[in-house]
Amino acid sequence: MSTHLPTADVQDPESNARTARLREALLAAAFTADGLLDLLGAPAYAALARSETVPALRATRGDSPLETLVRLFLLQRPVELRRAQAALPVADCLADGWLVQDGEELRASVDVRPYSGPEEQDWWIVSDLGCAVGGAGGIRGVGERDRAELVLGVGGASTTLAGLTVRRPVTKALDLGTGSGIQALHAAQHATQVTGTDLNPRALRIAALTLALSGAGPADLREGSLFEPVGDETYDLIVSNPPFVISPGARLTYRDGGMGGDDLCRTLVQQSAAHLNDGGYCQLLANWQHVAGEDWHDRLRSWVPRGCDAWIVQREVQDITQYAELWLRDAGDHRTGDEEYAARYDAWLDEFAARGTKAIGFGWITLRKSGSDSPSVTVEEWPHPVEQPLGESVVRHFARQDYLRATDDAALLAGHFRLADEVLQEQVGLPGAEDPEHVVLRQNRGMRRATKVDTVAAGFAGVSDGSLPAGRILDAIAQLVGEDPVLLRDRTPASIRTLVEQGFLEPVAAGG
Repeated sequence: MSTHLPTADVQDPESNARTARLREALLAAAFTADGLLDLLGAPAYAALARSETVPALRATRGDSPLETLVRLFLLQRPVELRRAQAALPVADCLADGWLVQDGEELRASVDVRPYSGPEEQDWWIVSDLGCAVGGAGGIRGVGERDRAELVLGVGGASTTLAGLTVRRPVTKALDLGTGSGIQALHAAQHATQVTGTDLNPRALRIAALTLALSGAGPADLREGSLFEPVGDETYDLIVSNPPFVISPGARLTYRDGGMGGDDLCRTLVQQSAAHLNDGGYCQLLANWQHVAGEDWHDRLRSWVPRGCDAWIVQREVQDITQYAELWLRDAGDHRTGDEEYAARYDAWLDEFAARGTKAIGFGWITLRKSGSDSPSVTVEEWPHPVEQPLGESVVRHFARQDYLRATDDAALLAGHFRLADEVLQEQVGLPGAEDPEHVVLRQNRGMRRATKVDTVAAGFAGVSDGSLPAGRILDAIAQLVGEDPVLLRDRTPASIRTLVEQGFLEPVAAGG
């Protein structure tokens, strides 16, 4: 792996002009996310994410500018000077170090991956050679030191976090552990000031290149660990895809946090409150230990700082052997000798045994600085498919918590509700049975939740259109089913609260 990076200077007008000409050339050649998919086709495009490049190589045998750019910037193949000149402003790229000349051939100094923004913007994510597709597990022939400093490109974790993030206009945003700058690039679209931090100075350089090549304004990029580079500054939005892997030691900067167990994620969560403005959000991805004798829900609740509401979602759980094997493959250790691989595997299992770790959870953590004396802390497991982006779903989740916290049962029965969009009802039971065994309400948007309800709750949800208060609807249902309306009013608020909390029902103004 080359350790050289482009020398493009975001402070230099001439260098910025050269970067703009490079961007124009990429657009002219359709070196974009859509253009890449059209050229390669879906199977070859998907294979790239698995570090399989043969299908893409077969699809780029021609001389078109797009094929040349794919070979240069994604597949790490040298191209003839004449081909490069037909696709790029070669003199500009050589001047700023995007390309390196070797006789009559040119090669790229970094990977550049086309990436589509949330409003179909054409962006490019810069990363170390070989890291734009498939991650560091596909990198071969580099030493331990080089691998430790790798900066990865776009991956499933980074796109997940980008989709989760609340996209409301803010004054100040912080991307903690910016890496190749993906989250900073997103934040630059709705934040007046963007700060990015990283322990790896190489990452800060690459993040600056990502922002410049994508046409975003420069961010304030600072070197350091966790919140050290920002002192006592506060933000409206903090996002982080941190080095969350729970590993023995800090071998790889991009993934290993260097603290014991899940201490890095815990520390990040606990320190974030001091750096959030009132009403601000902190959103991050995390791994956490499932420890023998502890409830993982309680473990995570203990992380939440005072004055913050929290929504923590566990998306996946792996036993310790699956987890160790995943990250051994990520580091390329499966290609080492059997004895070396076994020794490293043993080191992971020793670490877990010493900490009483039985499994590892993966998921999302969102904090909102509410200042409430009775904070809402939701810790749940939801391994099922969801609909991204979820930023607005996050906002609505906390709005519902505010409503429920401020609304007693009497006010709840006086309130008006409407059934959320795209909720379906399923009746489950034996064929031919007169009544269903149970009723399921299912969302087709956002979190795509499903919940069992009784016939009263199903009937209530079905007629909730905002026109009548909840109490009057329950009185009508009581008359239909022959139940005492007072008793029905007493027992139903809990069900209504659950449907509101999970987003099946939305509070509305009277008549709304």
